[in-house]
Amino acid sequence: MADILETPTSVIAVENHENGEENGKDVHPLAAAMDDEEEEIISTILASPGGDSIASTKALIGSYNFEDDDDARDLFIKVDDPMRHTGKMESFVSYRVTTKTTRSSFDNPEYSVRRRYQDFLWLRQKLAEVQPTHLVPPLPEKQSMRLDRFAPEFLAARRRALHKFLERISEHPVLSFNENLQVFVTAKELTAHRRQSMSLMSRMGSSLRTTTTAALLRNRSPEFTVMGEYVQMLGEKLGSIERISLRILQESKDYVSELKTYSPAFRLWSNSETELTTPLSKMADGVEICTQSIEDQNTYQETDFLPFVKEYSLYTESIKTVLKKRDQFQMEHELAVEELNKKKNEREQIHSKRRQLIPKLQKEVEVFSDRAECANADLKADMERWHHNRRKDMKDMLSGMAYQQIMSNTGILQAWEDVISSLRDEAGFLHGEDPSPMHSTTDPSLTGATSPTLTSSSGAERGGAKNSKPEGFLDINNGLEDEDEEEELNAS
Repeated sequence: MADILETPTSVIAVENHENGEENGKDVHPLAAAMDDEEEEIISTILASPGGDSIASTKALIGSYNFEDDDDARDLFIKVDDPMRHTGKMESFVSYRVTTKTTRSSFDNPEYSVRRRYQDFLWLRQKLAEVQPTHLVPPLPEKQSMRLDRFAPEFLAARRRALHKFLERISEHPVLSFNENLQVFVTAKELTAHRRQSMSLMSRMGSSLRTTTTAALLRNRSPEFTVMGEYVQMLGEKLGSIERISLRILQESKDYVSELKTYSPAFRLWSNSETELTTPLSKMADGVEICTQSIEDQNTYQETDFLPFVKEYSLYTESIKTVLKKRDQFQMEHELAVEELNKKKNEREQIHSKRRQLIPKLQKEVEVFSDRAECANADLKADMERWHHNRRKDMKDMLSGMAYQQIMSNTGILQAWEDVISSLRDEAGFLHGEDPSPMHSTTDPSLTGATSPTLTSSSGAERGGAKNSKPEGFLDINNGLEDEDEEEELNAS
């Protein structure tokens, strides 16, 4: 097992042996002393999806350094410039994919191609088929129930999601070296490659071994059980957050729609009340600022927060798929061990030609064991990387959400403070102090000030006690009533 992990070229030696090429230095132990039938069995196993993960595991072990910065990267991919194409049969949107690299496997240092959503979908399917034990980033959903697929908001959100998809692949130490990714970012026309790969996979799929899904694993590691339970729990929580956020977003949009009819009403009112033009206009301004702030919150929720929640919800489904594939590899190993033990028992009881199957089964068990161990190593490494990215992304998203709320509510607060100040000035209640509740935080006992709730002598002279108001309460109507009473006294 250790030899296979440390020497990926040994797998190549098995393939060379199959083609009649001998390599005395790197011959794999499984390739030694095999007849043609045994060699065909092992070659079929290694050619199945995930078989090349044995060779790719060396790239994983010791390759995860989360402190790497952009200086250590040699592949950068950018998605931008969505463009609509209208034809006789269909209409679709393509995106410009720009690649810059210093890798020797590329003929040029920079490429620029256009790809549509179906091309991105093909790339992800190919990566999942060739590297089933690795965690392939999810793609955004094909359609949105809330937005038209040609709407600018939808195209902007789709572009960001596709860019994040390719960015995560380009940062992966194994997926970024996949030949399908190189074809995707370099080929001017992808249709021929897609057709060729589809026919190849259909031929390979007929020769793959299948195992019953009803079989239960006997020796599943608790580590992967805990991993599966966590992913299941996270997916459920993210689903709940998404549903609640959608309801809040819809209610907020309805609220904004009503607010937009509120401001014009104040402006029309100000046109008919010349004496109240300034305060009514200020009121309309405050409502408009409040409306704009809430709209900004809704935009942030729709373009940043909800896509983030959806991405990680889809990520949990991808992890579940990889876990199932890992369980399948372990299941194949357990079934092979069971079959080997069964044949050994039969050989001990009956000496027959069946004993010739023992060496074949032993080699098959070794291959299945190696593949299961490699699947475990691949998944552990990818999950470690995923958890690191998840913590960073969630921290950035929640911090951004908190900052957006602070800025929005600060703007709303300032707008209403301006309205209150304008109304106080218009009513003639500017006494050199701010009676608004948000600034009345000073304890009257410390300053010797008298509480506004006490009955003033001037108030008693104008007609008796009034209803007590909380400290700092601003009553504009009270000021207007006082002016009316003074006018009546002067008239009498």
